Amino acid sequence: MATVEAYETKSGRRWRVRYRTPDRRQTDKRGFATKRDARAFAATIEARKALGTFVSTAAGRVTVDELAQAWLDKKKQLTAQSHYRTLESSWRTHVQPIWAMRDIAGITTIEVEAWITAMARRGHGTTTVRRAHAVLSGILSDAVKAHRLVINPARGVENLPRRVARRHCYLTASDVHALGVEAGEHRVLVLLLAFCGLRWGEAIALRVGDVDFLRRRVLVSINAVEIGGRHQVGPTKERRARSVPVPEFLLGDLSRLCVGKARDALIFPGPDDGYIPRPRSSTGWFAAALRRAGLPTITPHDLRHTCASLAVSAGANVLALQRMLGHRSAKVTLDVYADLFDSDLDDVASNLDAAYAPKTVGTTWQEVREPVRVSSQKPA
Repeated sequence: MATVEAYETKSGRRWRVRYRTPDRRQTDKRGFATKRDARAFAATIEARKALGTFVSTAAGRVTVDELAQAWLDKKKQLTAQSHYRTLESSWRTHVQPIWAMRDIAGITTIEVEAWITAMARRGHGTTTVRRAHAVLSGILSDAVKAHRLVINPARGVENLPRRVARRHCYLTASDVHALGVEAGEHRVLVLLLAFCGLRWGEAIALRVGDVDFLRRRVLVSINAVEIGGRHQVGPTKERRARSVPVPEFLLGDLSRLCVGKARDALIFPGPDDGYIPRPRSSTGWFAAALRRAGLPTITPHDLRHTCASLAVSAGANVLALQRMLGHRSAKVTLDVYADLFDSDLDDVASNLDAAYAPKTVGTTWQEVREPVRVSSQKPA
C-alpha cells in the first residue's frame, strides 16, 4: 500500500507518497502541498494498480521519435507497399517536424486538436490531415499497449475533418462495350475491369493458370502496384485470395488471349512481357478511349464501381457483391455502395403491403384502428 509522509523544505512542509510499482520496485512522488492531495494521489495509484492501468512516470519519458520507427516497421510488414509509402511520407512531412522530440507523457488532446486546425488552415486536404492524425494516433496507441501511457491523447479529437464521399460514376453495359471498342488492344482488360470488378493491380497480375474456364472463374491472389515507375508484387489489398465469376461472353475473349501461353504467363503483358503500366490520367490510352466513346472522365478504378452497379442490377445481393469485390465485410460494401441498394427499401414496403395488407374489402383505417366491441348483454 502507498504511504504518505511529511518532510520539511525551505518553503515549508511538503508531503511525499511512497509506493511500489507493479513490478515491486519502490519509488515515490514528492512535492504535494497538502496531505489531502498526497492521499488522493496515493489512492489513484492503488486503484490503477488494481485495474492494471498503472503507468510509471518514467515510462512516459520517451519521445515520439523513439517509438515511431517500431510503428513504421510494423506497418511495413502488415500493409501493402503503396499504403506504407503514404504513411512514411506523412510521418516525415507532417508528424515528425512537430512531434518527434516531444515526450509522449506531455502530449495533450488540446495540443493535437490545435495541430489539426493548423494543418487545415494551411490548406491541407481532408485525406492529408486524417492520415497525419492516424500516424500520430497509431504511434501513441502502441505506447498505450506498452504501458507507457494510460490513454491515447490523439483519440477522441473533435475537429478531425470528415470525408465527403465522392459520387460514383456508373457506366451502363452499352457504355462499357463502347469503351472496350475504343480501347483497341486493351478491350478485354477494360471488359474484365467493368464486369468482374478487379482492381487494376489485380487485373494486370492475372496469369493464364488463374483462369478456370470450366467453373467460369478467375482466381485473384496477386496485386501488382506501380510505385516510382516499378511494380511491387504482393498479396491483394485484403491479403486473401478470392474467386471471381466471369460472364460467359468474356471467357471467349480471355481464352483467345491465353492460347499458346504457359500457365505462368501474364494474360495482359506490358513492355518486355512485364506488367502493363497504368495509363496516364489525361494523355494515356484510357483517357483517349473515353473521349472517343463520348463518356465522362473516369479512372480505370471507377470501372470497379460500374461492376458493382451492373452486378446489383443483375440481382446480386450484398454478400455476393462483397465476395466478388474482395471487401473485408459486407458492411464495407454497404458503406461504399449504399446508393445501389436504395431500391431494396421500396421492395420492403411493397412486400410488406402484399403480405400484411387487410384482406377485408372496403376496410378503412378507422375500422382497423377501432377495437371490436363485445356486448355484455346475455341473449334473451
